[in-house]
Amino acid sequence: MKKNNLTKRIFMALLLGVTMGVLFLFLRENLISNGKHELWNKINSILFQDITRIEGSKAIGLLYIIGQLFINSLQLVIIPMVFTSIIIAVTNIQDAKSLKRISYKTFLGFGMSSIFALVYASVIAMLAYKAKLFTVTINQISAATTSTSSNPLNILLKAIPQNVLAGLSNNGNVLVAVFLGISVGIILNKINDKDSILKKGVVEINKISQIFLTFIIDKFAPVAIFALLMRTFAIYGISYLKIASIYFILTTVSLIVFLILGYSFIVWISTGLNPIPFMKKISNVAMFAFSTSSSAASLPINTKTTTEKLGVDEVTASFVLPMGMTVNMNGTAIMQVIATMFIAGVAGYEITVFNLVTISLLALLASVGTPAAPGSGAIILFTILNGMGYSNEIAVSAYAIILGINRPLEMLLTALNVVGDSAVSIYVAKSEGKLDLEKYNSIKNKDLASQL
Repeated sequence: MKKNNLTKRIFMALLLGVTMGVLFLFLRENLISNGKHELWNKINSILFQDITRIEGSKAIGLLYIIGQLFINSLQLVIIPMVFTSIIIAVTNIQDAKSLKRISYKTFLGFGMSSIFALVYASVIAMLAYKAKLFTVTINQISAATTSTSSNPLNILLKAIPQNVLAGLSNNGNVLVAVFLGISVGIILNKINDKDSILKKGVVEINKISQIFLTFIIDKFAPVAIFALLMRTFAIYGISYLKIASIYFILTTVSLIVFLILGYSFIVWISTGLNPIPFMKKISNVAMFAFSTSSSAASLPINTKTTTEKLGVDEVTASFVLPMGMTVNMNGTAIMQVIATMFIAGVAGYEITVFNLVTISLLALLASVGTPAAPGSGAIILFTILNGMGYSNEIAVSAYAIILGINRPLEMLLTALNVVGDSAVSIYVAKSEGKLDLEKYNSIKNKDLASQL
């Protein structure tokens, strides 16, 4: 009920923000056309002006301040959440010492499904980019000001920092957080101290970060999204309505197609089984994940469906599904690739295939470190934008639009994430000879939701 209420409030903030922004846009055009520039300048100074610019030194910029405080609050927990989430995921693998084969096949399955998802998303995003679906002209802001001509693989060199504290002090260095998280997790596994103070501290920091993020989103997201969108449309124009709808429709269709056809192909190609029983029986899990927008909340029904209806043994399911909840984020990766291309296109950056490969790599690594918290996928997206240098004012405005319209997309990509975990568990169990084929092929498909 709480999540549904938040969704409704964000949706209302989205509609109200866009509506008020468009009304102020028409007001601006009317005042300027009637020679009342000074009146509009006063309104702009009070509500919309960027107070960090020279021309905003004496402005109030109320909506700008609200929006920036919200974005700064989100960025505040990016590195702690990614860093600690990766450590926790790696330390949980310590039980896999007796399951080396299963762990190897698990991560192979995660890796192959992620690569397939990224290739799929990259093709769609590049086609949309080449077709100029992500192009919009905004006269109030200059074109891209950050050069992307340097080799984008330079980002990889920054994955291993010369200074740990410096490396973790920049939100654009998400690769540092991933590398150090994996390294610390492996070291803690080697130490194998169940009472490790460091391990307990990592868990506590992760909890604190997630609670902080959830609080910020629950309490302030609707107001901030209203402020961000109202300012965006009031200043930059109605043309954003078209471009936002293109992004939303393209991403929604892409996610649904991958959910139905992509996972069917993965199950068929990895196991040789008919994917129809899988898609029928996993539908309850997908709907539950969509409604809750939480991989963690979906784990019990996913485990129950995967073992009792799809025939995966409990040992395999108990290892693959919880690990996939943190590591296997196909839906998130697809969204991040398309969203990054959307922002780059809107902001006027030129994208090559080489850039796209780097974006996909960053999306893969960032999605692995995406915490199971509301809004975290869109927040981690900011690190990819920083890493690629997509940071001019148009890019920030396009990112604000994504924050406003991404809630229903996050519900959908959560469904993809949890279904992907089940698909990989079927592959692992089948390869180990531990899949109950009779259960899998059974056409009985009771509503598991009613049993929980």
